[in-house]
Amino acid sequence: MKKNKLSVLIPVYYNAESLDELYERLTRLPETHPSLDVEILFIDDGSGDRSYEVIRRIADADERVVALKLSRNFGSLNACLAGLTRASGDCAAIISADLQDPPELIGEMYERWLEGNKVVMAVRARREEPFFKVLFAKMYYRVFRAVVDNAMPRGGFDYVLIDRLVIDNLAAMREKNTTLMGLILWSGFKRQEIPYTRMPRRHGRSRWSLSKRINYFVDSMLAFTKLPIRLLTILGLLICLASLGYIGYIIVAALTGSVNVPGWASLMVVILLMFSFIMIGMGILGEYVWRGLEESRKRPSFIIESEYRSGTTVDSRR
Repeated sequence: MKKNKLSVLIPVYYNAESLDELYERLTRLPETHPSLDVEILFIDDGSGDRSYEVIRRIADADERVVALKLSRNFGSLNACLAGLTRASGDCAAIISADLQDPPELIGEMYERWLEGNKVVMAVRARREEPFFKVLFAKMYYRVFRAVVDNAMPRGGFDYVLIDRLVIDNLAAMREKNTTLMGLILWSGFKRQEIPYTRMPRRHGRSRWSLSKRINYFVDSMLAFTKLPIRLLTILGLLICLASLGYIGYIIVAALTGSVNVPGWASLMVVILLMFSFIMIGMGILGEYVWRGLEESRKRPSFIIESEYRSGTTVDSRR
């Protein structure tokens, strides 16, 4: 029987308590799918707890496990990209380390991949999570669907299985200030959705802070759509037309002698409104300029400090 190799990528950030259980559940996959060989890549994204120690211990006991350690916290996107550059499977699954996503679902995702789908998305039909976290997620995905790409599932996804062709294309992009799931949708490959319920977190606390959520939202909007800068242009044209109309009114009022000299309040309103518009416009342009600067620097998106495989430490590479 021909076997397919599946690489499971797990970005790790302060997840020491859940790693052993996650590993144990993943190793059961070949029992239910005999045609499957599994490679497990844990990517320590600068954790400050015992996560890397746990990963090293697991890797020592199982040659199928690869332990990657990044030099610092580069973010989940770049941790996943680091894993993609080391994945050797015919396909790869990306799953979080907190056990909120059931590892057993990978078996069904693998079956959908065998049917010819290049991307298999596990879509959140329900979320057993705090109210405000669910609310933010719903707002984000609603805006993303409306502004960027309506192919985004309504419940969103970050648990996904992708084909080797998709892996190679994503690993070659090395784009900064973007979102991995947005890039997967943008690539346009044939995809399939599988609904599931995202479970509450049982170990530790989420490090997905409000500032990280805001950055993720801004990156999503600026990386995949020109709408913000296009709206800025349209708003500028509308204000220009309104200004021309007001200039015409002033000229007519001056010629007819009906100019109201005091007019301080209305003048201040116009000045403050225009100043606010200019500052907002400069902020939007600054976001685009900063992203252009980031790309031009050619800095690596991540630095792998060490790669550990069953008792062997591989020299670090970018």
